[in-house]
Amino acid sequence: MSEPTSFHMSPDDFRTFGHAMVDWIADYQERVESLPVMSQVQPGDIRAMLPAAPPETGEPFADIMADVDRVILPGVTHWQSPNFFAYFPANTSGPAILGELLSAGLGVQGMLWVTSPACTELETHMMDWLVDMLDLPGIFKSTSTGGGVIQDSASSATLCALLAARERASSFAINRSGGTGRMTAYATAQTHSSVEKAMMVAGMGREHLRLVDVDATFAMRPDALAAQIAQDRAAGFTPAFVCASVGTTSSNAIDPVRAIGEICRREQIWLHVDAAMSGTAALCPEFRWIHDGLEFADSYCFNPHKWMFTNFDCDAFFVADRKALIDTLSILPEYLRNEATKSGAVIDYRDWQIPLGRRFRALKLWFVIRHYGIAGLQHHVREHVRLAQEFAGWVSESEAFDVVAPAPLNLVCFRHRGGDTANQQIMDRLNLSGNLYLTHTKLDGKLTLRLVVGQTSTRAEHVAAAWMQIQDAAAAVTAQRA
Repeated sequence: MSEPTSFHMSPDDFRTFGHAMVDWIADYQERVESLPVMSQVQPGDIRAMLPAAPPETGEPFADIMADVDRVILPGVTHWQSPNFFAYFPANTSGPAILGELLSAGLGVQGMLWVTSPACTELETHMMDWLVDMLDLPGIFKSTSTGGGVIQDSASSATLCALLAARERASSFAINRSGGTGRMTAYATAQTHSSVEKAMMVAGMGREHLRLVDVDATFAMRPDALAAQIAQDRAAGFTPAFVCASVGTTSSNAIDPVRAIGEICRREQIWLHVDAAMSGTAALCPEFRWIHDGLEFADSYCFNPHKWMFTNFDCDAFFVADRKALIDTLSILPEYLRNEATKSGAVIDYRDWQIPLGRRFRALKLWFVIRHYGIAGLQHHVREHVRLAQEFAGWVSESEAFDVVAPAPLNLVCFRHRGGDTANQQIMDRLNLSGNLYLTHTKLDGKLTLRLVVGQTSTRAEHVAAAWMQIQDAAAAVTAQRA
């Protein structure tokens, strides 16, 4: 018998197995509500079910899919469950999945315009669409001095913004000769931890990140920011970067961007605005107040992969001055030189991010926007906000629970009056049941439960059932402690 000349999957087999995979995903979407939301496995369980060594010869596709059900599915925490109320939404949708499939099938490496013009130009156009859809400042459009790019996450967007701020503050000397001087950055204790990590990666140092005081709503106090900047300048530091949050992870606090922006403009400090989850709300005109003052921002990001039905990873990152970003991150070895780049007539997105390589992520965003339309996206955002507000009302009317932070959009922070231990026990009981998934934060030093509404298939009955289960768990914990 002759040896095989190819081990590749044939187009016919790919067609057969591809149909089977799409069927599996469609079935999963239909049954995900019946699965335990939080994975019930113990550490090491999944690896224990995997063979110690890889297969010597290829295995049938049916066997691989059987192990998806046997090995993988039990170890999945089901972010797409309508009963997932933890952390933040990381939702997806049919058109996003199909766009991702097409991206994988094309296998584009979009580092330069010339390596796939459609990859670059569709992305530029999608970013401009988002500026219009969210009514962002026109300076963020590619037709102005700025522009947008898809990053993998808001963490990467923050790092890129911080690096650009560092270089602008040093007249681009740090990229040439190293060191960071005595530069400082500003956020609050409520700001996402990616800012602290970016300070580490950028070489600016965690000790140079100033945590500005917050007000009773957990939003940054502009007066405290101005005072800290003045103190640092007097001590010989160079204030370089401020991160304002439009919807903090802990409590959805919204920093006063306009007042912060006026300070940054006066002090010539880079202002980055992180609206990772909440930015999607601006699809609806009635929620665009969250972006008041955004015209003062040097950079801005939000995540369509959180609340705009576009699967991870897809962060929309905008800058008001693309030259500052490109000058910070651009390097051109000989093997990347080409006539299109040399002409200056194209965008090379490798200059807008940390890595060189990049996927064709704009496809899934294009599919989502074209499938839902603006009206469809607005409908679902409004419904999620309505459901969260209804839940907040139930909590407020309860004799056992309190809403402990403003809930302007789709996140409700609440606490049982029994104290930290009771709240921990309530959350543990709920999560171990597998019927829903909640996470917590600490506000004013107290353990606080969080419920966020944003998954694609979450409906009114799921939120109502969650509230019933929360009350039942609280009653059980109270009885147990009596």
